[in-house]
Amino acid sequence: MGQIIFDTATTINGWIADEQNSLAWLFAVENGDTPDAGLFPADAAVLVEGSTTYEWILAEQDILAHPEKWQDFHGEKTTFVFTSRDLPVPDGADVRFVSGPVADALPAIREAAGDGDIWVVGGGDLAGQLLDIGALDQIALSVAPVALTGGAPLLPRRVESDRLHLVSATAVGQFARLVYDVRP
Repeated sequence: MGQIIFDTATTINGWIADEQNSLAWLFAVENGDTPDAGLFPADAAVLVEGSTTYEWILAEQDILAHPEKWQDFHGEKTTFVFTSRDLPVPDGADVRFVSGPVADALPAIREAAGDGDIWVVGGGDLAGQLLDIGALDQIALSVAPVALTGGAPLLPRRVESDRLHLVSATAVGQFARLVYDVRP
């Protein structure tokens, strides 16, 4: 069984999206629109995201009109989207909508991932719910040299230092790359 990894970009003051749920701030950073492929979880077999992240990706890339763009980020990977609403699916994409407690959906997500990792793309509350049930294994952050006045918080939870173990801290272009293992 693979790991569950929350891998995301964040501002220096802990926001993963601005007040309009946009990532435009990220794409304005040098190489923010074309991150090093090594920054993504290499063994991710399944992606998991919240509906806000999913809808932003669809709109930002106009994916419903250009479904081939789905492959640029998601590839052939199954994507689980947590939502309570009916949302569109790009042609050819393997998107599975789930609702309710994260713990209830986790067996199906793990089954789809097989031995591969599960990449929690966003958002922070979804990653927090996985942390709450002891399922999150790693948090990998690409910290951008940007500060926002508000938006979606990185991890809207109190997490004490005894839960996180620093694995690495490196510079990747303009980003500080921090990787933490999560302890039970």
